[in-house]
Amino acid sequence: MIASAIRSGSRYALGTRVLHWLAAVLVFGALVVGFVLANSLADYAVLLSVHKVLGALVFVVFVIRVLNRLTDRGPALPATVGRVERIAVVGSELAMYALLLAQPLLGWAMLSASGVPVVLGGALRLPPVVPVNAELFGLLRDAHSVVAYALVAMIAAHVSAVLWHTLTLRDGMLRRMTFGGDEPLELRRRT
Repeated sequence: MIASAIRSGSRYALGTRVLHWLAAVLVFGALVVGFVLANSLADYAVLLSVHKVLGALVFVVFVIRVLNRLTDRGPALPATVGRVERIAVVGSELAMYALLLAQPLLGWAMLSASGVPVVLGGALRLPPVVPVNAELFGLLRDAHSVVAYALVAMIAAHVSAVLWHTLTLRDGMLRRMTFGGDEPLELRRRT
């Protein structure tokens, strides 16, 4: 009974895990569509429409994630995570959340500056957040691109760190955010 309580306490709450993976799928989709959009002339209007909806969903999910993170502190980090790495974990999490909240807002502002109305799904029309201005559009487009590349780098570092902990250190880092059995992989192998 006690071991079970300890194992179940080594995971994030179910709602936090669902939000994490929902956000991961939305962010991945928005990045892929955004990179295709930036490098393609074919189906531009369709890609832009999909990208705008994904961006809006990313923003909404990350606002919810921030609120959830304030109430669900999550399980303690494994003992294999040292003091300096703990600081890096917290700092990178804060930076990723900031970028993922800023990116959709930059996209919205960029479209507003271009004069393109922000219509989501053909039904919801968002008001412009900045005046139409070609110079401002250029600055916002560059910022939107820089943040996209920064997000790709941060996500790659995040996934790499989790895989390193999971495959090399075998400390259960990935299990904290996954679904399925509560028994650690190490215990399953022994039985």
